[in-house]
Amino acid sequence: MGAKRSCQKDDGEEPIRAITVSGFRMTACAITNRQFERFADETGYVTTAEEFGWSFVFDPQNASLDVPGSWWRKTNEASWRAPAGAGSDLTGLEDHPVVHVSWHDAKAFADWAGGRLPTEAEWEFAGRGGLDQKRYPWGDASPVEKFRCNIWRGKFPRENTSADGFAATCPVTAFKPNRFGFYNMVGNTWEWTADWFSRDFHVLSGISNDPQGPPFGEGKVLKGGSHLCHKSYCARYRLSARSASAPDMTTGHIGFRVAFEPKETTP
Repeated sequence: MGAKRSCQKDDGEEPIRAITVSGFRMTACAITNRQFERFADETGYVTTAEEFGWSFVFDPQNASLDVPGSWWRKTNEASWRAPAGAGSDLTGLEDHPVVHVSWHDAKAFADWAGGRLPTEAEWEFAGRGGLDQKRYPWGDASPVEKFRCNIWRGKFPRENTSADGFAATCPVTAFKPNRFGFYNMVGNTWEWTADWFSRDFHVLSGISNDPQGPPFGEGKVLKGGSHLCHKSYCARYRLSARSASAPDMTTGHIGFRVAFEPKETTP
């Protein structure tokens, strides 16, 4: 797990370390709009963005690489139901990952489904698909020259060529799965995990069996990068890469998948 050095100095990817995780299962894909709609319809659940009345939507109009985050616009009525704000809907996006969901929303869905959010260690183990210390789910070959995942194509943040066929999110099964059968472990959407983020807790704790984050923090660990990642400013579409957001943060490029305990077997 981990890497020799971080993408950004405060990411805490390093060092490379040996870990073990107990058996678990995980959804092959990120949770889709279709799945989340069923959950919301059956439970009446209201998401964080719906409660707030707004969420962050990508807007390149006044964006600049010199001003990180300038590409996000606080958009009224944006939510998982209306990903671009008022007047938008999920037509054609039924099998795309649900977005504009907070960590609290992801946990609520996982609880309803009888599962939980994966730990960062579980997520990275699943993402590697049995490949030792490779950058990506398929190996070390760059995804920039060939289309192996959904990341930004063109000059970020103004020019998006959509050369891979997707201007934003893509269907959750759009690219080949890794050797464990997991789709889109990098690119498309960042994914919430169960752990609180820390730059160095994993080093200081020394825990190598089923490691988890610290008992408290300000942000939850995000893994996998998104369709907005670009090598010019953020090469976090790698398996060891990590970021964090406050549990109530909602944007158009964060989703999640669900972990479960292993199936019981009959002796």
